[in-house]
Amino acid sequence: MKITTHTEHFTNPLYLESGRILEPYELTYETYGELNEDKSNVIVVCHALTGSHHAAGHYEDDRKAGWWDTMIGSQKSIDTDRFFVICVNVIGSCFGSTGPMSPKYPSSAPYRMKFPVITISDMVKAQRILFDRLGIHKAHAIIGGSMGGMQALCFAIEHPNFAKQHILLASTYATQPWAIAFNKVAREAVIRDPDFQNGLYDPEVIKENGLSGLSTGRMCGYISYLSPDSMDEKFGRDYVQTDGLYELFGRFQVERYLDYNGLNFVNWFDPLSFLYITKAINIFDASRNYDSLEDSLSRINSEITLISFASDLLFLPKEMQTIYDTLCNLGREKETHYLEIESTYGHDAFLVEIDKFAHYVQKALEEK
Repeated sequence: MKITTHTEHFTNPLYLESGRILEPYELTYETYGELNEDKSNVIVVCHALTGSHHAAGHYEDDRKAGWWDTMIGSQKSIDTDRFFVICVNVIGSCFGSTGPMSPKYPSSAPYRMKFPVITISDMVKAQRILFDRLGIHKAHAIIGGSMGGMQALCFAIEHPNFAKQHILLASTYATQPWAIAFNKVAREAVIRDPDFQNGLYDPEVIKENGLSGLSTGRMCGYISYLSPDSMDEKFGRDYVQTDGLYELFGRFQVERYLDYNGLNFVNWFDPLSFLYITKAINIFDASRNYDSLEDSLSRINSEITLISFASDLLFLPKEMQTIYDTLCNLGREKETHYLEIESTYGHDAFLVEIDKFAHYVQKALEEK
């Protein structure tokens, strides 16, 4: 599979939903497969909160493949023998696109907390500008899970003639109080950490010494991504063998798992990016700039495939069901498809239980 990574620089202003302007800015993206002559085989893959443009394949000396490597590749569900796949790192992230630790022109000092608040719509708008520069004016499909699903829905509503179909997994039409509450705890852990220094931390010091608030925030996230059943299956009540049961800080295996993932997270994700992207997720509401959800979804004229997971505690299946019911009430039942996948894995099922839904994605991508 051919993998290429690029960064595009834009000098024209990006007008944000908040009324602020981002100028200049950069977008890093990765592509897989070959673009056909009439550019009709494009699939846009949108990443989630801590994802990046590196969705598939291996870089040289990579320990891990891209985050959706089991889905994207030769003869996989998103078949790179047939499709040209592009994944863009969203603005606000810390993997190459402009974010809070990028230099604030004309200075070389980073934006930090002077970076503007961004929305999912802003992320999508920036991607459309990139695609226009690349001469890609139509896509076969747009697909994403979690925050990636929010982007796919924004594409469908706000750029209705760009793609023939949109596939959303483990997502929602608007972030609900339950998910906002999880994000609140995670965000407060970061903000209240003295080493965060009100956003004036040294990134290299953070990578070397860690940031306990960001680690705690990641632990909170992991709890929301899993489910009681998946935790029971994965850890049970097993205790760390080297820890004493009657030691005050002795740990169950689930505690050690959270410790490991929380501490590791600081090594590869930026605290300010975490704050800005969770803010964008909290703000997300597909009906905010319209009279109602019905009004916003009435703009859609593509096929929509909605895939939820029964044990998802972050974005409940009923939230995807609401999208489906609303579209059906708008007379789009033939163009809308909804599946609830039986799973005990929770929200992260869209990343790990590929075998349970891959064939549905493959079927949705077939030419009509």
